[in-house]
Amino acid sequence: MQALKQEALEPLKGLPDDADLDEIMSRLYVLDKVRKGREDGEHSRVISHEDVKREIAQ
Repeated sequence: MQALKQEALEPLKGLPDDADLDEIMSRLYVLDKVRKGREDGEHSRVISHEDVKREIAQ
Protein backbone atom coordinates (compact mmCIF):
# COMPACT_ATOMS: atom_id res chain seq x y z
CA MET A 1 0.00 0.00 0.00
CA GLN A 2 2.89 2.37 0.67
CA ALA A 3 3.97 2.11 -2.98
CA LEU A 4 0.50 3.17 -4.11
CA LYS A 5 0.59 6.17 -1.79
CA GLN A 6 3.97 7.20 -3.19
CA GLU A 7 2.68 6.68 -6.74
CA ALA A 8 -0.21 9.04 -5.96
CA LEU A 9 1.96 11.68 -4.31
CA GLU A 10 4.49 12.04 -7.14
CA PRO A 11 2.17 13.64 -9.74
CA LEU A 12 0.71 15.94 -7.09
CA LYS A 13 4.14 17.41 -6.43
CA GLY A 14 4.07 18.91 -9.92
CA LEU A 15 0.86 20.83 -9.30
CA PRO A 16 1.10 24.51 -8.39
CA ASP A 17 0.74 25.39 -4.71
CA ASP A 18 -2.58 27.08 -5.42
CA ALA A 19 -4.09 24.02 -7.16
CA ASP A 20 -7.70 23.53 -6.16
CA LEU A 21 -9.32 20.29 -5.05
CA ASP A 22 -10.82 19.67 -8.51
CA GLU A 23 -7.35 19.73 -10.09
CA ILE A 24 -6.01 17.38 -7.44
CA MET A 25 -8.92 14.97 -7.81
CA SER A 26 -8.63 15.06 -11.59
CA ARG A 27 -4.93 14.22 -11.43
CA LEU A 28 -5.58 11.31 -9.06
CA TYR A 29 -8.47 10.06 -11.22
CA VAL A 30 -6.32 9.98 -14.36
CA LEU A 31 -3.48 8.31 -12.46
CA ASP A 32 -5.87 5.60 -11.22
CA LYS A 33 -7.28 4.96 -14.71
CA VAL A 34 -3.80 4.70 -16.24
CA ARG A 35 -2.69 2.31 -13.48
CA LYS A 36 -5.77 0.12 -13.96
CA GLY A 37 -5.30 0.14 -17.74
CA ARG A 38 -1.72 -1.03 -17.37
CA GLU A 39 -2.84 -3.80 -15.02
CA ASP A 40 -5.49 -4.87 -17.54
CA GLY A 41 -2.86 -4.98 -20.27
CA GLU A 42 -0.51 -7.04 -18.13
CA HIS A 43 -3.30 -9.55 -17.44
CA SER A 44 -4.53 -9.63 -21.06
CA ARG A 45 -7.87 -8.05 -20.14
CA VAL A 46 -7.97 -5.94 -23.27
CA ILE A 47 -9.91 -5.70 -26.51
CA SER A 48 -8.06 -5.39 -29.80
CA HIS A 49 -8.42 -2.28 -31.91
CA GLU A 50 -10.01 -4.33 -34.68
CA ASP A 51 -12.62 -5.75 -32.27
CA VAL A 52 -13.53 -2.27 -31.05
CA LYS A 53 -13.92 -1.02 -34.62
CA ARG A 54 -16.17 -4.00 -35.39
CA GLU A 55 -18.31 -3.33 -32.31
CA ILE A 56 -18.70 0.33 -33.25
CA ALA A 57 -19.66 -0.56 -36.82
CA GLN A 58 -22.48 -2.78 -35.58
